[in-house]
Amino acid sequence: MGKIPFLKMHGLGNDFVVLDFRRDFIPINAKAASVLADRRIGIGCDQLIVLEPPRHPAAQVLMRIRNVDGSEAEACGNATRCIADLIYRETGDPRIRIETVAGLLEAEALVDGRFAVDMGPVRIGWREIPLARAADTERVDLSLGPLSGPVCANLGNPHATFFVDDVETIDLAALGPALEHHPLFPERANIGVAAVVDCKHIRLRVWERGAGITPACGSGACAAVVAAHRRGFADRCASVELDGGALDIAWREDNHIVMTGPAALSFEGVFDPDLLAAG
Repeated sequence: MGKIPFLKMHGLGNDFVVLDFRRDFIPINAKAASVLADRRIGIGCDQLIVLEPPRHPAAQVLMRIRNVDGSEAEACGNATRCIADLIYRETGDPRIRIETVAGLLEAEALVDGRFAVDMGPVRIGWREIPLARAADTERVDLSLGPLSGPVCANLGNPHATFFVDDVETIDLAALGPALEHHPLFPERANIGVAAVVDCKHIRLRVWERGAGITPACGSGACAAVVAAHRRGFADRCASVELDGGALDIAWREDNHIVMTGPAALSFEGVFDPDLLAAG
């Protein structure tokens, strides 16, 4: 086997190694994904993205997502924008349809260079998230340290959003792992800490399930707007300021949520297939 090509892309600093296996498929197990994502012995990224031929008749590509621990994620908003950028460059069609484990996502290339992604319907039922027991998902009975009473929702993956006065004062690196793996979340959860600046502006930091703290989390930004609106803190449309920059989120009346933001190609490269054998 010769050298394997890859792309390095990011959405607001949330970075990805993209492997295009639409023509020549190479199996990637959890250990190999973890090695590639390692910033010391591999290439380094928050998530590994593998492209495959679509199975859905309306899709242009199938996108699979691996976290740094090798686990598979159902959805990633920042990665979806990056793959939408790739498909747009290939086809010139501003309407892009990406198949994921969570379902078919539709994206649009905007004239300002950003990409809008319909992340699908918001699910707020406790079974849909899922939670281990029945609960009012607008204020779940869960506390750890200074965090309590999160709003839970599923945006293609499970999220718990805690509201705080100042996100910078929260030791997310310490609290995130325990909350991600809390027994309440049978499929683990992404943990967000959010501060409402005003009804149109939210500050957010996220501990991503299987990845840790990242500069930006697209589905987390969607979850934050859903949470803030359900609590009466914000409008259905708001800007979410993450460590890496801002995303515009709109929770439509039809229950679909649209995320708008940039995507960037950092560089292209190749790696030796022996790196996969390390897995």
